[in-house]
Amino acid sequence: LQKRSVSLQLPDDWIRSAASPVPTPGTSDLFPLELFPEFQRVTISGDYCAGITVGEYEKAAKDLLHALRIREKYSKLAYHRFPRTAARFLRDADNVKWSEEDEVLPNIWPSPQEGEDPFSMEGIPENLNFELKMKDGIVHVYTDAEALKQDRPLNLPYPDLETFAIDLSHVLAMIADGPTKTYCHRRLKFLASKFYLHEMLNEMAELKELKSVPHRDFYNVRKVDTHIHAAACMNQKHLLKFIQTTYHTEADRVVLEKGGQKITLKQVFDNLHMDPYDLTVDSLDVHAGRQTFHRFDKFNSKYNPVGASELREIYLKTDNYIKGEYFARLIKEVAAELEESTYQFTEPRLSIYGRSASEWESLATWFIQHKVHSPNMRWMIQVPRIYDIFRSKKLIPNLAKMLE
Repeated sequence: LQKRSVSLQLPDDWIRSAASPVPTPGTSDLFPLELFPEFQRVTISGDYCAGITVGEYEKAAKDLLHALRIREKYSKLAYHRFPRTAARFLRDADNVKWSEEDEVLPNIWPSPQEGEDPFSMEGIPENLNFELKMKDGIVHVYTDAEALKQDRPLNLPYPDLETFAIDLSHVLAMIADGPTKTYCHRRLKFLASKFYLHEMLNEMAELKELKSVPHRDFYNVRKVDTHIHAAACMNQKHLLKFIQTTYHTEADRVVLEKGGQKITLKQVFDNLHMDPYDLTVDSLDVHAGRQTFHRFDKFNSKYNPVGASELREIYLKTDNYIKGEYFARLIKEVAAELEESTYQFTEPRLSIYGRSASEWESLATWFIQHKVHSPNMRWMIQVPRIYDIFRSKKLIPNLAKMLE
């Protein structure tokens, strides 16, 4: 094991740092060095092999570089954005000049502008009559029904099973490699410590620079919640108030059907032996606290108000007897609050479980029928990884059917 020497080089004067910033390869033409902040900087000299031998270090570096290339390959095949900084470093490692033509950008449909009808059918792309068919978990695209009959798919790039298995085995081997794990762990700790030092040295300078920005502070800068389930986008008090309001105004409305019997909202609470006006935020018990960490069973139960699955079915589902009306009204109330605040945005998620192909149409019908749209919301579809549950209950025969 080689020893590592660490020296903290303090600047010669307190105005300009002795260490210069190191820009990303190829960024000097985009960001001149004069634009970099004048922060105090720390440089570390010596070798980079502390804790592992040179051979192990080289192997770890090659494996990580190969893993990044694999990631870039599959990102391009899926038309996903790959970080420009990482792409520049990879091209630099291959002694190739990076160009903007190599960058893959997702094809994003522009969001409706203010005053524009988000449900308008004008300007949508025409139906190209393409046909799709899945073979061995791979979707094949055909120009028309005739091409489908003759089995003439379009020659689109996709990874074959053998290539994918080889790439996966490399990643799994890298994850299990001891020296690589040691290097990654030490490297992450080093970067965290380096950032902590940066905070200690430059915190006041950053605060001063932050305060100098005109017309911007924490309250009027745009904030986005990027991971929030639609069924949890409201707070506990909001959900409780909505339940009490609907019970007060629509107690005799039929909201549920069980065993062929139609049940009103009042009957639901009578069967649960509850009075909505006696409920509190604590008794609602929908807050996921520290006790749900790494406990998906407890986390999932938090979606059942007062532990009753009937209330989840009525208030937090899109496909129920009332066609998800209460759920849509709840979300629109949350959206109205976001629009009023101007600077708050969310990215709520709706689930497609893969039990049947009709789930997409059902979800789209709910969204359009109740006009669940807000300029302060951007929607995502997530597919929960619960294939093992479906398979054990014999709801679907295999994973390919779920993907289809």
